[in-house]
Amino acid sequence: MSRFFQLIKDALKGDENTDFTTLSINRAIVLLSVPMVIEMFFEALFALADAFFVARYVGTLGVAAVGLTESVLTLIYSVAWGLSGAATAIVARRIGEKDNRGGGVALAQVILISLLLGAVIAFFGTFYAEKVLELMGGSPELIAQGKWYTKIQFLSSPVIILIFTLSGALRGSGSASLAMKSVIIANILNIGLDFLFVPIMGMGIKGAALATLIGRSVGVIYQLWMLIKYSKLQLRWPDFTPVKKIIVNIIKIGSGGAGQFLIQSASWVFLVRILSEYGSEVIAGYTVALRIIVFTILPSWGLANSAATLVGQNLGAGKPERAIKSAWTVSFFNMVFLAIIAVVFFLFAEDFISWFDPTPQVVATGVLCLKILAAGYVVFGIGMVITQAINGAGDTLPPTLFNIICFWIIEIPLAYYLAVMIDWKETGVFLSIIIAETILAIMAVVYFRTNRWQRKQV
Repeated sequence: MSRFFQLIKDALKGDENTDFTTLSINRAIVLLSVPMVIEMFFEALFALADAFFVARYVGTLGVAAVGLTESVLTLIYSVAWGLSGAATAIVARRIGEKDNRGGGVALAQVILISLLLGAVIAFFGTFYAEKVLELMGGSPELIAQGKWYTKIQFLSSPVIILIFTLSGALRGSGSASLAMKSVIIANILNIGLDFLFVPIMGMGIKGAALATLIGRSVGVIYQLWMLIKYSKLQLRWPDFTPVKKIIVNIIKIGSGGAGQFLIQSASWVFLVRILSEYGSEVIAGYTVALRIIVFTILPSWGLANSAATLVGQNLGAGKPERAIKSAWTVSFFNMVFLAIIAVVFFLFAEDFISWFDPTPQVVATGVLCLKILAAGYVVFGIGMVITQAINGAGDTLPPTLFNIICFWIIEIPLAYYLAVMIDWKETGVFLSIIIAETILAIMAVVYFRTNRWQRKQV
């Protein structure tokens, strides 16, 4: 037991000199996944904290505004997630090849792309914030209350993208503990400012958005400082000179990862649009349930990210069999973790939802959503790890195609059919989600077993 706790302590502390391609696989998984799980746990707190304070001190209409905005903001997260995956894949491959300087140059190119895309999104999103809420089916009252939350969140686009991409680079280099610490710092500040801005100063959901912007900005500053001073990548100012070959490679890999997230995000936007027909309370219940689900899914993504790093580094070191074994081992751990969470949701769903908002319709919708999606948690666990393992190899095109099939060709039409055509309403929407996710997991596993992803050059 003492050895186990020492291992956890080592994982939290981090060691820049650790070679994850030579350690035992179980030890490597623990050293990487513990800080990654904690990082994703705290990342989930951003949305959860906002939803909690808005639900308690603003009301159901405010929660619905947050829900509609966050549904659209997933488009930003898709860009951030794609670039983060590219950073992880490329940096991990360079680290596996013992080319630390090459990893630093690649990271600088990722930062340049992040800033450019973030600035473009911030400009258009801030200018058209009210139109976005209107297109999402928001009522005039909702738009009036939520417009500043939407404007500020879009304005923070560069920061959102950077905190993801810098974390991805740190994870790819094996410095998962530094990524974890940056998100913890950002989150503690966010929660403290949420308390200050929302209930004390009475700034409403505008205050929640400002708290998130400030918290994430401080997290990015910490990440940059660590990358410049302490990371094995040793980020340097001359590295920011644009390198066409690397930028093209990042865009190719990142567009696949972004495409996957964008496809999923767009499908969720359509689902929210369907749910908006049933009233603000249904949207609020779905929003609260989704925040709770994300709170557990993101730590699970932490495990999946460890698979991406291990696959990338082991391929770089010329050890494909070790990459395969790492992915399957992480899949098993993730299945066990999500199975436990699913049981907890089935037992305490009503308590969780009502803690945020006791409105009967909100609770009923939230409980229904939580229980239906929890039923697919074990399958989710396998699918997300294997998909991330393929992405970690830099082979992002096949998972992108799988996402198009599952979420656009299957999920959206199925949700409309079940909810509207046969009048299952929100139940039909929630069922369409687990059906699509199950098919995605099957497709990812079948492709992974072909080993074609091993031939991808990054």
